[in-house]
Amino acid sequence: MSKTGGERAIISRIRGLIPGGSGDLVKGIGDDCAILKAGPGRLNLVTLDTLVQGVHFDPAWHPAHELGRKSASVNISDIAAMGASPRFALLSLALPRAVSKEWVESFMAGFLEVLTEFGAVLIGGDTVASGHEIVLSITMFGEVAETEVLTRDTAKVDDLVLVGGFLGEAAAGLDLCRMGQGGAAQWQPLVKAHLDPTPQVELGRVLARSGLVHAMLDLSDGLATDLAHVCAESKVGAEVVAEEVPLSDLLRKAASFCGRSPLEWALAGGEDYQLLFTVAPDNEQRLRTLVAEQLGGVLYCVGRIVEGAGVTMISADGSRREISYQGFEHFAG
Repeated sequence: MSKTGGERAIISRIRGLIPGGSGDLVKGIGDDCAILKAGPGRLNLVTLDTLVQGVHFDPAWHPAHELGRKSASVNISDIAAMGASPRFALLSLALPRAVSKEWVESFMAGFLEVLTEFGAVLIGGDTVASGHEIVLSITMFGEVAETEVLTRDTAKVDDLVLVGGFLGEAAAGLDLCRMGQGGAAQWQPLVKAHLDPTPQVELGRVLARSGLVHAMLDLSDGLATDLAHVCAESKVGAEVVAEEVPLSDLLRKAASFCGRSPLEWALAGGEDYQLLFTVAPDNEQRLRTLVAEQLGGVLYCVGRIVEGAGVTMISADGSRREISYQGFEHFAG
């Protein structure tokens, strides 16, 4: 553990320094976005994310265009995680002097492409020189009806835990890039999941409008860590059934090729940006039908919410192990 005590410890200390909220602040630290009052019946959402060269991306295999797309997408994903629509963005670029004009133009083309795809607009930012590393910081603004916003602190005991797609694919793509396999045709869906993820805005809006979902977030740090965040904020526990975690056939092939566990990629790899949400058992089928009819999508049930705390994984042989916070964490190790 680092001298700081870890990412969660730092956030907890900062959270303890914040005074009581203002009249316009609905929710502050502790969720994917801060929630602010807007017009009658409307809420504004604000989120900020920072990507650092050598921590979040490697220019050796991450082209500028795809990095621009990813930089926008991971922030839009936070907006989607609360059932909202993205509206505006601020972009801060800290660039080494060696970065070329062509790199900047390619990055911006990718960044603006994604904003356009999801109906958002770049409204400002900052550009500064850095030492040797590229640092990207994005603030994203979203909007949602007051009756539709979804947070991570409202999961209920006996809820089912569902996800909106296959897990572990971005982590597999990262390992393949590290092994020099980023250009191999057979692995391109996995490599794309790492280089150019897709935020699940449409699914988030369907889930929010349904009125059936209790709690929701996006999977950025891995199933084990992000579900643990839901549990901590909702003051509940969770059980994950190992055999129910959705793993694609291509992911399993890549795991064999890389000598890795496909399940561990899903639990701890991070950067899937799929939505994870909880729903009462009686409403599961209604929600599945709604998503299938409106989006042609499939939902996967990976476990349930229980009394207690933390996340437990149940294996095929019935054995149980604690998996809370086993995904990516800054300052760990």
